[in-house]
Amino acid sequence: MTDDIDHDLSTAVGDALRAREETVAVAESCTGGLIGAAITAVPGASDYFDSALATYAYDAKRRHLGVSREALDEHGAVSEPVARQMAQGVRDVADVTWGVATTGIAGPTGGTEDNPVGTVYIGVAYAGPWGSESSFASVSRYVFEGDRDAVRIKTVEQALEDLLAAIDAQ
Repeated sequence: MTDDIDHDLSTAVGDALRAREETVAVAESCTGGLIGAAITAVPGASDYFDSALATYAYDAKRRHLGVSREALDEHGAVSEPVARQMAQGVRDVADVTWGVATTGIAGPTGGTEDNPVGTVYIGVAYAGPWGSESSFASVSRYVFEGDRDAVRIKTVEQALEDLLAAIDAQ
């Protein structure tokens, strides 16, 4: 499946991180490790890539990322608050500059009226230098068309695009 992912994006992300001497870790739910696989498909990724956590279940999100039970109970796993806490959690647990998180409904079942199949939340969290008050986390919601594989591939590519845009804006 990783052959279907645009590796130019992974290369661009790697080049940007390497140039800034920054690092990234990812927390993946609906993508199940595909972002980490896409990033590590680029030779030299060990210069900037720390880790990928496939936190698919509620308990894994709580245990490994510190996502609150309240956020999961109130909003569900596929939500803005959970994506934000996942991105912040992986950034802080891995002690990296950038954390990226995905949570969504790849299908073919599981969709609701509010979150149909193809709904994905992508979180990006930045750790600014201590005392700079520049740390932040942002989340974007997307609804992708296609079957399960297509939604997962589009999510990986969008997550890399969102990360690259955040790096370039910083």
